[in-house]
Amino acid sequence: MEKTQRSWTLGELSEILGGSLHGPPDRRVVRPMPAGTADREGITFAESSEYLAKIVAAEIGVVLVPRGSPEYDFPTIQVDRPRASFGRILALCYRPLPIDPGIHPTAVVSQEAIISATAQIGAYAVIERGVSIGEFSRIYPFAYIGEDCEIGAKVTIYPHAVLYQNVKVGDRSIVHGGAIIGADGFGFAWDGKDRNLRIKIPQVGSVEIGSDVEIGALSAIDRATAGSTVVSDGTKIDNLVQIAHNCRIGSHTVIAGQTAVGGSSRIGNRNDIGGQVAINDHVTITDDVILGGRTGVTNDIQEAGVYWGLPAKPILTAKRIIALMAKLPQLHKTIKDLERRLEELEQAKQ
Repeated sequence: MEKTQRSWTLGELSEILGGSLHGPPDRRVVRPMPAGTADREGITFAESSEYLAKIVAAEIGVVLVPRGSPEYDFPTIQVDRPRASFGRILALCYRPLPIDPGIHPTAVVSQEAIISATAQIGAYAVIERGVSIGEFSRIYPFAYIGEDCEIGAKVTIYPHAVLYQNVKVGDRSIVHGGAIIGADGFGFAWDGKDRNLRIKIPQVGSVEIGSDVEIGALSAIDRATAGSTVVSDGTKIDNLVQIAHNCRIGSHTVIAGQTAVGGSSRIGNRNDIGGQVAINDHVTITDDVILGGRTGVTNDIQEAGVYWGLPAKPILTAKRIIALMAKLPQLHKTIKDLERRLEELEQAKQ
């Protein structure tokens, strides 16, 4: 079976984007491509000289450039904002995973579940008792929705995602494949004085995911020991992120891949957290904080700003420390030389 593939003439694209075409209107393009990729059927964008340098070195179907740009030896469409217009092209090319209407006959659905007539349940999905699924939500094949979970409207749960129990997911949120929400928090205690046996502490809380949240593939959000682990509205979580029990993540925060947030931490609104960041347990981070990649947060951050390093420091301080570290060998040599000269002077006085 042939792949479904759309294509557009340059004239059509220019009209869709409200741009000015400089090139043959009947040439067809099929796919968006990164700058610097040779593809006569591709479209890319350039909003800087760096992007243009890559494009000049590779033949491509058409380039989106800022309005008022000079004419080039390759076809261009002049638009107000090339990056945003390229985003519109990406949206035109987007293909959702297929799923049939209604409930697939192989899905296992409890009679005690409440499912909207407009929801879609894929093959071999499991829906346990007490679950409610809102209008136009999609549960893809092999997903597991545990007891008493509450799924809002227009929610997407992708294949092999797992919601244990008492997980609430707000409207229009997305949970990608392999993500696990509501697994036990990491709680253990020593038994007695001999410290020879760790006892598991029951984790009986819940997870609350707000509206318009996106949770990346293979990420994990643990249930609370008691109470709730909370991810607030509009927050976006990348792949392979760990959110421990009883954390509270504010609204419209972005967390990049391989970040780990320790238990009972509080992260504010509109934070940008880079990749491989480690946040200690019981730490509080205020609103409007940016954490650079591989930052380690060991104490509360009480002022908005950009932080980096281990432990986390204001970015300018962290950069000065890094710059000085490059000079450490020479500084060490200088100190040794000064110590030797001082010793010589003291010996000469004797």
